[in-house]
Formats: sequence, C-alpha cells, structure tokens
Amino acid sequence: AGFALSLLFHMTQTEVCPPSCNCKSLGEMKGLQVDCSSRKLTEVPALPLDTRRLYLHNNSLTSVPPGALDSLRSLKEVKIFDNPWKCDCHILYLKLWLEDISAPSLENIRCASPASVRMKTLRQLTGNELGICKRLLPIKCLEFFWRDLILIAGAIITLILVAWALKFSKKLVCQINLSLYDSRGRLLGRHTSKNH
Repeated sequence: AGFALSLLFHMTQTEVCPPSCNCKSLGEMKGLQVDCSSRKLTEVPALPLDTRRLYLHNNSLTSVPPGALDSLRSLKEVKIFDNPWKCDCHILYLKLWLEDISAPSLENIRCASPASVRMKTLRQLTGNELGICKRLLPIKCLEFFWRDLILIAGAIITLILVAWALKFSKKLVCQINLSLYDSRGRLLGRHTSKNH
C-alpha cells in the first residue's frame, strides 16, 4: 500500500511538472525543486503550486507576464539570471516580484535590451529607464478608475438635477404665491365693491 501510494504521489508530481522541466520532490510536505534551466525557454511554463525551488536560469526569457508567478506561495529559492531580459516597462512585474521573494537575485539579473540599459542589473533600473507602456495600470486599477469616474459623473449629474429642481421649485412657489396673492386681491376687490 505504501509503495502504491508513493507511486501515485510520484505520478501526480510528474503530471504537474512542466514537460520542459525536471521536477524533484524535496520530501513530504516540503514541495518541489523545479529545474527549467538551460532549456532554451522563451516563456515561463505553468509551474506546480508547491514549487519551493525554481531554476529558470540560462534560457531565452525576455519578460514574465504579470501574475505568472503569483501562485508560487511556498517558493524559497529562485534562480532566473542569464536570460536576455528586455528591460522596458514589461519587466516591472518581475522586478517587483523579486523584491518581495528574492531581493538578492536582482543583482544577478542583467538587461540585454534596450541599448540604453544594456548590462545594467535589474536593481539599478529606475522608473524613467523602464519606459512607457500603453497600459501601465493593471486591469483592476483601470476597473477602479472607470468605476470612480462613473460615480463622479453620477454625483455631478445628481447635483445638477437637484439644483435645477430647486430653481424650478422656487419658480413654482413664486407662481403659486402670486396666483394666491392675485386671487386674494380679486376676492378683496369683490368684497369691498359689495360693501359699497
């Protein structure tokens, strides 16, 4: 039963291991070592959630899509150097992710392009050097922006309608008062003429 269980565990681990990588168990409940180094990878493969050590060095990676590594919550070690990184604003996700997960690795990652930052480490990059992308804000930020814009527009329209309603109600009150005053005046006029 123990052998069957370990075989099943091994098969499960093999299934989740990317075909382009080599996965090794670090022991029960300790996660996996996922070695994807020197495989000529151009993009980060789908990685097992229990990846504890990740080796992506010596590949052809130029950037990492935002959110691609967020699910690796048990990660303790990452090697991602020796890749031809394109250090424009698309590298910002990787830079911020590494600052949280493995700040020392920022010293080992060097930019391959553009020419203005070639051979600079990721740690040395400033906001100005990262350039401008058409869509710098994450989708969620844009959703909040549009939601806030709609709320502000709604509030302005409501204020305009309230102001208009108040102005209209003042006119209406004035007209009612005038008509009442006029009708009282006529009544008084009739009343005085009867007395004479």
